[in-house]
Amino acid sequence: MTPIRKAAAADLARIAEIEIFNYRLNFYPIFREDEFYFRELQVPTRMEMYKGIMDQLWVYDDGVVKGFIRICGKQIEKLFVEPVLQGGGIGAKLLQFAVKQGCDHLWALEKNARAIAFYQRHGFVLTEEKEPEEDTDEYLVRMMRK
Repeated sequence: MTPIRKAAAADLARIAEIEIFNYRLNFYPIFREDEFYFRELQVPTRMEMYKGIMDQLWVYDDGVVKGFIRICGKQIEKLFVEPVLQGGGIGAKLLQFAVKQGCDHLWALEKNARAIAFYQRHGFVLTEEKEPEEDTDEYLVRMMRK
């Protein structure tokens, strides 16, 4: 049986934690916005945000929620794994699941070389498309499934 299942309301705190840890570890060094990363980005506010989109969330749960993916149509909106568990295949399994659901594209932060390399190893390629990340000087790049 696959450890990937639809997210439930009881998973929201764990989903929020995983996202926040990843945001602070991977994006704070790029954006350096203390107000957002240490005041606004909190578990209760993320939980509230995710309540309205539960139908888009899937978790990797082998007894403990270790990662999650947000799928919207054919787009992968988010994919995060608990940082101390990264490199163990959880992200790959979540990505494979999304591809089986028909996902064929995503947007990644241009400066997030680690994420881009991960997606490339799993059959996604960079396109020429990019767009500004809202309220920043950074860019998102579009990646498509080969």
